[in-house]
Amino acid sequence: MTPGGFGSSDELWRSIRREAETVMARDPVFGASLQAAILDHDGLGGAVAFQIGERLGQRFAECRQFAQIARDAFLAAPHLVEAASRDLKGIADHDPATTALLAPLLNFKGFVALQAFRVSNWLWSNNRVDLALLLQSESSDLLQVSIHPSARIGTSVFLDHATGIIVGAFVEIGDEVTIMQNVTIGRKDGLSGRAPRIGRGVLVSSGATILGDISIGDFAKIGASAVVTADVPPGCTAVGVPARLTNCPEEKLPA
Repeated sequence: MTPGGFGSSDELWRSIRREAETVMARDPVFGASLQAAILDHDGLGGAVAFQIGERLGQRFAECRQFAQIARDAFLAAPHLVEAASRDLKGIADHDPATTALLAPLLNFKGFVALQAFRVSNWLWSNNRVDLALLLQSESSDLLQVSIHPSARIGTSVFLDHATGIIVGAFVEIGDEVTIMQNVTIGRKDGLSGRAPRIGRGVLVSSGATILGDISIGDFAKIGASAVVTADVPPGCTAVGVPARLTNCPEEKLPA
């Protein structure tokens, strides 16, 4: 079964365990690390919580603390685990270099940063603001991905390379979005004004900046290093500084 063919997080988790067992048999030295990372857990939520603790905690006590925070969130909100499952499948679907699930779970910091955001967003929604902001700060410092916990992000989202990504307060990002490295998405006027709204299936290329009360339509593409401060219709490509529209569906082109 291909990664995109899994129907649930439990089914996906069974496949990950089989991958881990195969790796342990083939490479016992590397495989030894998989006991704590994969085989000691009874589901995807436990493994993701472990990764959050390992990546965000700089000391042993912090690792345990952050992992426990994530486990508590996943227990209270099981949809977060399903979101992690869809994100993991989204990586396999969108990254041609990825043919399995174990490697992105263990090695892709963008995946871990996104799941840490989902935990911080849950904390934010439950009035645990200071702890939510602490997770954002640790993710920014250690993973180079800063996503404000008030943002809203869909599933099957892929943070590719995941370095230098900033997503500001109240930004909305739809399903199946891919965001490359060194991208900034936020409000144009600091504390005032609405944040950008990114539609489904959008590609945001490296170095792009998206600012202000604007909408990026479904399946639009934002070119590398583009600066976007106006709406981008569905299916269009925005390139340049300031961004201009190109490759739009015919009916979307200006008169």
